[in-house]
Amino acid sequence: MTQRTATRDDLDAIMDLERAAFPTDAWSRAAMAAELASPHGRYLVDEEDGRVVGYGGVRAVRGASDADIQTIALDPHVRGTGRGRALLRALLAEARERGAREMFLEVRADNPVASGLYLSEGFVEIARRPRYYQPDDVDAIIMQRSLTARPQDDEPAAAGTAREPAASPENVPTAGEESR
Repeated sequence: MTQRTATRDDLDAIMDLERAAFPTDAWSRAAMAAELASPHGRYLVDEEDGRVVGYGGVRAVRGASDADIQTIALDPHVRGTGRGRALLRALLAEARERGAREMFLEVRADNPVASGLYLSEGFVEIARRPRYYQPDDVDAIIMQRSLTARPQDDEPAAAGTAREPAASPENVPTAGEESR
């Protein structure tokens, strides 16, 4: 597993994973390109044998008290291997380094694997947005986690998985692998 900062050169690979992981509500190429270029966020890619097999992003404005996990997605063949959890933890660390004290995210209510990862990593449900994910009419679960705990407190917890938009159990990772 090799993580590195995503670049514009990774856009094609990221979009392939985006469309595969989130077939009904994938972000547009322009939206993803804007995310990669934004100074207010950081996107990471996970490579295996020189091929991008996962990505994740966080929006964390330097000096702001809160941050948001934007997305985490993995190629199906690497799900369940801890790579999603590793991406999540790297994004939490980035937000913490930028000064954030709280992390927020939204996850599809029909994605218990993703919710499980987030719960296992200390997130709690704080609200819901009815019919947030379109065109599927799926609620968004809004989750929050404090970042003021020491980084070593981010050791593996029980089991779980993450990802916001993930359409079905076949598209959802099994041990912390996708989130938006």
